[in-house]
Amino acid sequence: MIHNRQLIFTTSNLCKLTHHFSFLSRSHSFISPTPFSAKLTSLASTTGFISTQRTPGLFKDSNFLGHVGLLRCYCNNNSGGSKEWTDEIEYLDESGSVIYKGKGVRSVEPGIDDHVMVGEVKKPFLNALAVAKIVEVVKRWKWGPELETQLDKLQFVPNMTHIAQALKVINDGDACLSLFRWSKRQSWYSPSDDCYVMLFDGLNQRRDFDGIQSLFDEMVGDSGNNGVSLVVSCNRVIRYLAKAERLEVAFCCFKKIQDGGGVVDSETYNSLITLFLNKGLPYKAFEIYESMEKANCKLDSSTYELMIPNLAKSGRLDAAFKLFQEMKGRDFRPGLNIFASLVDSMGKAGRLDGAMKVYMEMRGYGYRPPPTIYVSLIESYVKSGKLETALRLWDEMKLAGFRPNFGLYTLIIESHAKSGKLDIAMSAFSDMEKAGFLPTPSTYACLLEMHAASGQIDHAMKLYNSMTNAGLRPGLSTYTVLLTLLANKKLVDVAAKILLEMKAMGYSVDVTASDVLMVYIKEGSVDLALRWLRFMGSSGIRTNNFIIRQLFESCMKNGIYESAKPLLETYVNSAAKVDLILYTSILAHLVRCQEEENERHLMSILSATKHKAHSFMCGLFTGPEQRGQPVLTFVREFFQSIDYELEEGAAKYFVNVLLNYLVLMGQINRARCVWKVAYENKLFPKAIVFDQHIAWSLDVRNLSVGAALIASVHTLHRFRKRMLYYGIVPRRIKLVTGPTLKIVIAQMLSSVESPFEVSKVVLRAPGDSVMEWFKKPIVQQFLLNEIPSRADILMHKLNILFPNSAPEIRSLSPPKPLIAGRVM
Repeated sequence: MIHNRQLIFTTSNLCKLTHHFSFLSRSHSFISPTPFSAKLTSLASTTGFISTQRTPGLFKDSNFLGHVGLLRCYCNNNSGGSKEWTDEIEYLDESGSVIYKGKGVRSVEPGIDDHVMVGEVKKPFLNALAVAKIVEVVKRWKWGPELETQLDKLQFVPNMTHIAQALKVINDGDACLSLFRWSKRQSWYSPSDDCYVMLFDGLNQRRDFDGIQSLFDEMVGDSGNNGVSLVVSCNRVIRYLAKAERLEVAFCCFKKIQDGGGVVDSETYNSLITLFLNKGLPYKAFEIYESMEKANCKLDSSTYELMIPNLAKSGRLDAAFKLFQEMKGRDFRPGLNIFASLVDSMGKAGRLDGAMKVYMEMRGYGYRPPPTIYVSLIESYVKSGKLETALRLWDEMKLAGFRPNFGLYTLIIESHAKSGKLDIAMSAFSDMEKAGFLPTPSTYACLLEMHAASGQIDHAMKLYNSMTNAGLRPGLSTYTVLLTLLANKKLVDVAAKILLEMKAMGYSVDVTASDVLMVYIKEGSVDLALRWLRFMGSSGIRTNNFIIRQLFESCMKNGIYESAKPLLETYVNSAAKVDLILYTSILAHLVRCQEEENERHLMSILSATKHKAHSFMCGLFTGPEQRGQPVLTFVREFFQSIDYELEEGAAKYFVNVLLNYLVLMGQINRARCVWKVAYENKLFPKAIVFDQHIAWSLDVRNLSVGAALIASVHTLHRFRKRMLYYGIVPRRIKLVTGPTLKIVIAQMLSSVESPFEVSKVVLRAPGDSVMEWFKKPIVQQFLLNEIPSRADILMHKLNILFPNSAPEIRSLSPPKPLIAGRVM
């Protein structure tokens, strides 16, 4: 009822109206934040229960509802008229008392106004209520066009603070993204670091790294368009991707931030460095570190702990040590891992002083050195040869209560054994066995080799027996060293036992047995060599023809001709070809032989060679009737069959020895034929020199005694023929003999009163004097006939005057490749 400007409400009606007001507020998606008086104002405006002085008869109209609707439309500004009332409006209670009186105002418009009216006072929406409304809408509609429609109908204008607070409350990732993308399309939107951080946090919890990458690209474009720096969000993205080991994506985001001028914090740098190091890319991590330095970003303790060990392990010790000093300068306490990596890397690089300094500094920080540092230092000092320091650290390690491992025992034993400190090595070896470690074959081999090198056969055999008793299989080098030692000690029986054990182990023993045989041959122990060879034959072990030949020559040298012939027959029967050098060496022994029994053995050995030179020798001593041709022709045919490209040296050797033998046998004419043919085939091209009228000379320094005598007589005969028949007389004639053959040649010429004067190495005479000497009949007879065969002239110091034919000067090395290819 409205009476006399008063609208009276009963208590029950007021309650109903209040309930109706609440319902209307919810249906219009609006909860009024005004006090009770404002609610009444709004209620009055909405329902039309108003008292006014200007229109007292308005509610007396029969069309009451129409007036109410008209007022509501007017208040909602649908008529387009004035939005404010200038007259006062009174609100009455049931008794007619005035509750509130004030000017009439229009209601706020949803989605446009950011406030509510309390009388004439504009009151802003409470943030908590706005956020609650946004959260309620988003949780109900989740995502899609319906959500956006409902958000567009909000009766207030949100801001980025509301969006950020709502994102904190909403736990649904898709709903959060829908709300955020809706806000980006609004005119009041501005990029917010807080919003992006919450979105990235939600995506990371869901492990949606593709979504993080996509949102990051949106953020970069958003930041570039609005000129806003989103530092926290950018760094958060890189850290999330790095922890997820998305290396390529994380580094790409990092480069985008750098190129855009963004700021990367220390934690982000640290996460990237960790990622690259864990992926085995230390140099890429160092590149990130260099970028960190250029950005003037401060290193934190974790960055130091990461960078210093990896710099040290990669070999960049100077950079690692610089960071180590910088870390201490900033009062950070280096961790044990840093000390261990620096000690290890500096020791391996040979910087032992620096490694020891860091080690002592670690002790100063109160750290107890772990076993790895002891092992690293000991290895470094051992490899550098500083065994005393290594042994001191070894003792310090044991005093600290650490037990050396297998590798360290092996290192100490082998290093001291190789340096000759066998007592220390054996002491460590004994400790190793007591500690329960089984030494490896290499450790045994090292100790055995060193004892063998020092000649300690008892210790070597003890180690060998210990090794076999432990069930270890000795290596090939171990057997070789042990057998060589036994061969040097001439313990043939023990060596034979070890060789058979080696064969039983499955090794091929032919080469090793031949090496032992060669040891006996080189030492001149021919009897032991023959005994070892018989053992090899009985055990089915073969040797090679080269060693058979060496043993044969050793037998020849020592005059053991009975054993030499079977060796030669074995050599020939094994398809090995006797070359001219070997045949000549046997002939040289025949030349020097002075016992008839040995001569028969040597002749049978020469026959066993089956060499063509032996057939030539036999034919040379037969008559022309049996040969069917003159001696000179026979000799020329033999020398034409020699391949001088391969056997020139062997042919010279053969001529020297053969001329010795022919002179001793008194076969001077045959010897002259051999010399003439040898000179024709240019075996001694520089022996005779005709220097016109100045000087003629004969050089016999490289000839044997017999060859020198024959060459001298034959050449003087040629000089005489030139001088007498052609009338050419040189100024002087020289016979270059050298100090060895000088006496022999001088004594031979003195028997016919020669004009040659003897100097240090030359016999010389003027050409005129020699011309007169050549005219004497005795000289002609001397040069044309036989030379004296007195033993004191021909055999003068024969053992010394055979430099080219003495077999003992030939080395035991294999023949040259060209000769070897033809002979073997």
